[in-house]
Amino acid sequence: METFQRLFTMARRYYARFIFAAICMIVAGGLQSALPLIAKPAIDEIFMSKNIAALKWIPLAVIAIFLFKGLANYGQTILMSSIGLRIVTDLRNKLYERIQEQSLSFFAEHPTGLLMARITNDVQSVQTASSEAITALVKDTFMLICLVGVIFYTDWKLALIAMVVFPLTIYPISRFGKKMRKVTTSSQVTMGTLNSFLQETISGTRIVKAFCMEKYENVRFAAENERLFKFSMKAVSVNAISSPLMDFLGGLGIAAVIFYGGYNVVQGNSTPGTFFSFIAAMLMLYEPIKRLTNINNTINQGIAGADRIFSIIDLSPDIKDKPGAVALPPVSRGIDIENVTFCYETTPV
Repeated sequence: METFQRLFTMARRYYARFIFAAICMIVAGGLQSALPLIAKPAIDEIFMSKNIAALKWIPLAVIAIFLFKGLANYGQTILMSSIGLRIVTDLRNKLYERIQEQSLSFFAEHPTGLLMARITNDVQSVQTASSEAITALVKDTFMLICLVGVIFYTDWKLALIAMVVFPLTIYPISRFGKKMRKVTTSSQVTMGTLNSFLQETISGTRIVKAFCMEKYENVRFAAENERLFKFSMKAVSVNAISSPLMDFLGGLGIAAVIFYGGYNVVQGNSTPGTFFSFIAAMLMLYEPIKRLTNINNTINQGIAGADRIFSIIDLSPDIKDKPGAVALPPVSRGIDIENVTFCYETTPV
């Protein structure tokens, strides 16, 4: 939670852009939710009642919905991408500045490849979470609310049947999110180790060849690469199982709705337009739920990356200037070193 608050603090300076982006997302989500409402008059008035007037305005309404939805999607994509990229730029600058402030002992404890992974891979995961995931989170949440309103407006009894499935989705979303965050952390740590290994072996190629250590280094690299493969496959497995599970749970709700709604149509208690409007809203309802499941995984990946970034930013340099230290003037004639000794532990050199 603390990491999320720190990222939110960094994003707060761009609140004006986010407000306009949120408006675009709300418009896009609302217009998408309006499509099921068009299904009822389209079926009842055009196909059942043969109403010519409805045949004129319904296609125009569909065109208008898709036109303005496209414009809203374009606006929110541009605005949220600029926010995400700006946050990442600021974060990368802070991280690099903090690394430059550290003493040599810091670089001895933190391999080059590990630091490169922080600046590249971890920052990229934060960008994805702060732009794409947040965009989908806001838009899909609003769309979800609108679609729930549509199905209750269309047939509240059918809506109650469909809502029985929703509580079943809460546990998988929470469970997969925690699992994804843990796997992502392990994967990124392994990637940093692999980068460090590559940097050391490639820069030290002459030493490797001088001691005929090619086969030994190949074995080491293969072992680290295999570890990365296993962690990557765990992440793929978590993502892969979440979508089919949501499909199955959604299928249970849709099957119950088709049975009860179809029975009402056969008995004359409902119209085909009402039924298909409800089904359309139901099908659209489960799509944002599925995306929110994947977004939860993406956000956890971003938070895991941000945790590792802030762990570097929060490090204080070992060597600092004392308060009130005198600034040295520019050196013009060189530096004289007197009475200075150097040793390895207790052995003078």
